[in-house]
Amino acid sequence: MGKTYIDMDVRYTKEGSLIPKELIWQDDRSFTIAKILDVRQAASLKAGGEGIRYTCIVAGKKVQLFFENTRWFIET
Repeated sequence: MGKTYIDMDVRYTKEGSLIPKELIWQDDRSFTIAKILDVRQAASLKAGGEGIRYTCIVAGKKVQLFFENTRWFIET
């Protein structure tokens, strides 16, 4: 298991929060983030590394996205 770095469309709020809106897979398919269930500082237990973990609903599935330093990844 590891990390797959992905492109993200993100909204920045005036308070400085990041709100992920859409993830773009390596083959340029895009998936809208339907709902954000949880946001917290956390480690990726499967892939290693630490950052802000966003637990989201994407394409009807629960997905964990991580913002680590300046990049986004998903556990694979």
